[in-house]
Amino acid sequence: MRRRNLSVVLGAVAAHGPLTRPLSRADVAARVGLTRAAVSSLVDELIGRGALTEAETAPDGRVGRPGRALSVSDRGPAGLGLEIGVTHLGACVVDLRGEPRVWRRAERANAGRPAGQVLAEIAALAAEAEAEARDLGLRVEGRVLAVPGVVPNEAVGRIERAPNLDWRSVGVADHWPDQDTVPEPENEANLGALAEYWNAEQAEETFVHVSAEAGIGAALVIDGQLFRGVRGFAGELGHIPVYPDGVRCACGARGCLEQYAGQAAVLREAGLEQHGRQGDPVALLAERAGAGHAPTLAALDRAGRALGLALASAVDLIDPDGLVLGGIYAELAEWLLPSVRAELADRVRVRPWAPEALRPSALGRRGPVLGAAQTTIRRIMADPTLLPAG
Repeated sequence: MRRRNLSVVLGAVAAHGPLTRPLSRADVAARVGLTRAAVSSLVDELIGRGALTEAETAPDGRVGRPGRALSVSDRGPAGLGLEIGVTHLGACVVDLRGEPRVWRRAERANAGRPAGQVLAEIAALAAEAEAEARDLGLRVEGRVLAVPGVVPNEAVGRIERAPNLDWRSVGVADHWPDQDTVPEPENEANLGALAEYWNAEQAEETFVHVSAEAGIGAALVIDGQLFRGVRGFAGELGHIPVYPDGVRCACGARGCLEQYAGQAAVLREAGLEQHGRQGDPVALLAERAGAGHAPTLAALDRAGRALGLALASAVDLIDPDGLVLGGIYAELAEWLLPSVRAELADRVRVRPWAPEALRPSALGRRGPVLGAAQTTIRRIMADPTLLPAG
């Protein structure tokens, strides 16, 4: 009961927002329906755990002595998110308010490299991010690693398969230099979807989030909860066959969505495959599309129609409130949305479907690493006793 009440009080302060009058202990008691004495005890514990701060406030015209303003701490507890992409490594530290305080990104060609080498490099990046966080007065309480692969429900700490990295059955702890800081791996598409749900101004309760880099991943949020599937393999949208007799995919099947709407496929179709190996290929595609480069526009239209085919099946099967384009799709949405929406309008016939139900994410390619960092914060908000007592 006390654990739940700590979470309720912390949540009430976090939800207060930047209103005119600061929130006092009495205000919290009125909001959560607990006695002032109970709330005062809970607030003291949350302050001791570093979750809340309290400061004197000026009189606001009410009878009585000045109150004390409560706020979620911007120092102390923090979450570290890490990401291994096919072409980059990333790190992000967020404070207890969920605000990003540290961002780091290093361009790396990770496909085909030994897992141990890549994990050693992301561990070094993590150490740099934590050092910067400490300089800001932050203390990392949990670490989550976003990976472009399958993390089975029953295999704690193991990446079962990451085809675009050419990894199979990789235990993160087996290659991590400091066993006290081993991160928990999770599929990057799942973390991107959670970041969308936690950060969007008006997030749908049930939606499909689809994103891409080298591969294409999707995640399903149902009633605000991530759906992982029985074994954790849900969301392999990239290997749905959109053209059954089409191009042979690396997975061995034919006509997979990835071969028509993945980053490499779009670059190839646009005639930019060689250029895409230097610099940022997504920025290159956006630049060429914005300049009216006909092959790039045609490639993005083709990708959008293939994506629309796959998403139409998802809409009919799942009946979501909405569809969200994340990752590189969010940054190329200006040119993808028309063809995706056209395909959905043509194929979704058994239920109502509005064009605005498909939208781009505001997070772009930062979604997975942000979701990884915020996972720790959400856990603390749900159970503040995870923080050490002061």
